[in-house]
Amino acid sequence: MNPPVPDSSAQDQPIYVTQPQLAPLAEFIPYLEQIWENKILTNGGPFHQQFEQALCDYLGVEHLSLFANGTLGLVTALQALRITGEVITTPYSFVATAHSLLWNGIKPVFVDIEPQTLNLDPAKIESAITPQTTAILPVHCYGQACDVAAIQKIADNYNLKVIYDAAHAFGVPADGGSLLSHGDLSVLSFHATKTFNTFEGGAIVCPDAKTKQRIDHLKNFGFVDEVTVVAAGINGKMSEVNAAFGLLQLKHIDAALARRREIAALYCRLLADVRGIRCLPACDSERSNHTYFPILVGPEFPIGRDALFQKFRDRNIFVRRYFHPLISDFPMYRGLQSAQAGNLPVARNASARVLCLPIFPGLKDEDVLRIAAIITEC
Repeated sequence: MNPPVPDSSAQDQPIYVTQPQLAPLAEFIPYLEQIWENKILTNGGPFHQQFEQALCDYLGVEHLSLFANGTLGLVTALQALRITGEVITTPYSFVATAHSLLWNGIKPVFVDIEPQTLNLDPAKIESAITPQTTAILPVHCYGQACDVAAIQKIADNYNLKVIYDAAHAFGVPADGGSLLSHGDLSVLSFHATKTFNTFEGGAIVCPDAKTKQRIDHLKNFGFVDEVTVVAAGINGKMSEVNAAFGLLQLKHIDAALARRREIAALYCRLLADVRGIRCLPACDSERSNHTYFPILVGPEFPIGRDALFQKFRDRNIFVRRYFHPLISDFPMYRGLQSAQAGNLPVARNASARVLCLPIFPGLKDEDVLRIAAIITEC
């Protein structure tokens, strides 16, 4: 299908790969006024407590601990489960996934990904397990669910913990309950680029009250009360301003998710017949939050991925090669045996072919047409 040519008057307007969804400013003012009246800015104030419960209700989980950002959540999750030694993870993610391991003195072991979902490949995990392996750290990449049953079976067989980096997975449904309930812990990010944001923020989804209590201690310097410290914790607390904004954002998230679905479905229709362009399987699925819209540029396409990337930049459209380079290619990781190129052929191929197209609730249909036209005109 060839899309109509968009209005030329819009051609010079920049389009970014994402744009934060912001609730109306006027609706936020009453929350700020209450904070100014309470004069409680942090340390588990009333908005913090309300937001934790509201998120549990919305996401369908029982226990959740809010954080200042998702990276602190990952670092603390590993501390909470006392993970040591080696952890199996994916090279195809944002660097915070592996960095959280280094911050805990843990050796990352990179395993290749599935070609269809670009998630950690369960079939490759067992051969990477050693006596030093203590956990698996998969990522629900682009909001597509990992094969949680296969990963859990391996973890049970080898007595390993499973911590999911669920930074992309806000609101993603799963059979039999919340996707976030799988594994021992799931870590969310509420960064400005995410489907749901609180300016900055994050959370750890916990299986029980005891685990939540330990995590709550760790994110507040290890304090139990005014005179008792039980762990070498950090300051990972979410502020009242962020929590209040999160409460407001929850009122608008369903509309935002619905608009993302519409945009993804339009992309899928426009690009369905373009030879050499592959949209990932969940691109128009009801089981995705469409936090990103990735395409893979194949050898059948007339120009390479980087040439197409430049065409977009020349038109003031800021697509992303996301994830390129692989985490395993960065200097602090490339010396690891598991980071060697021959061990990660699927991840390396995806990294060389991927482009994430703009998707966010404020993106107009005519902008989607403009973006698709750049691809189809090739």
